[in-house]
Amino acid sequence: MTGYGSASRPISLGAGVVADLQVECRAVNSRFLDLGFRLPDECRGAEPLLRDMATQALARGKVEFRAAWRINAQSSAVAPSRATSTLNHERLAALQALQTEVLKTFPQAGDLHTADILRWPGVVNEPRGEEEGWIGATVEAAKAALDALMASRAAEGAALVGVLYAIAQQMQTIIASLEPRIPEYVQQYQDKLSARLAEALASQTSPNSGAVPAEVLDRIRQEVVLYAVKIDVAEEFARLKTHLQAVTTALKGKGPVGKRLDFLMQELNREANTLSSKSVSDECTAAAVELKLLIEQMREQVQNLE
Repeated sequence: MTGYGSASRPISLGAGVVADLQVECRAVNSRFLDLGFRLPDECRGAEPLLRDMATQALARGKVEFRAAWRINAQSSAVAPSRATSTLNHERLAALQALQTEVLKTFPQAGDLHTADILRWPGVVNEPRGEEEGWIGATVEAAKAALDALMASRAAEGAALVGVLYAIAQQMQTIIASLEPRIPEYVQQYQDKLSARLAEALASQTSPNSGAVPAEVLDRIRQEVVLYAVKIDVAEEFARLKTHLQAVTTALKGKGPVGKRLDFLMQELNREANTLSSKSVSDECTAAAVELKLLIEQMREQVQNLE
């Protein structure tokens, strides 16, 4: 199920400098729970806690936590000298010594550019704050973002439940209108098959032998009755109604229902396929096709439910 939540928390970097930490939590559809993290180095220590938090709250979905921070403009204005980044002169001296050694061996390499120097690890000193502060602020902001995501998913889930109810009602209407007519269709098919078999036997009987013997007709009727039993779909209708009732019960219940509904969609589709293969009338075939289309619509929506 899709969802989005975000939250921000302030974190002290020391010397009166404050940073604004923003954490976002995004979720898209997935059959299983797949967690991803895009966190700055300062927040990496909070990843195990975020993973446990998401695992306890969610059962399925592709979920990603993103975090970013920047120095608060007001705190920077209050203490500009403290908020400004500074250079690590010891690192600069060490980098210069390294460049000198390299140029002795590779004089054609050329000097380092300013951008290269500033990107060198440890050259620029920036206010960082304590690791515990970063972890605490990250977890707190992530929890608020996850709560917002859960609220948005709950609202979307409530709307999807209404859609699934409507589709299930359409399927129940089709079954209720078709089921009472199935015996009539089977009887019509049985009579038609008996007549065709008798006609075929009569065409193979010589004119002098007269009508088809009674025992042959009895045998034909027995075979037709046995075939009628094979094409009887009362059991399929009973299972379709049972599975639809299970869908309704699951939608009314609390807690994760996505995986259970996935299974019920498979069972409904199996019964609809069997109903189609046993069909003895155009009406029954059309109803089976309509049921399969509705089941597919439900399957697509069920992917959005946890």
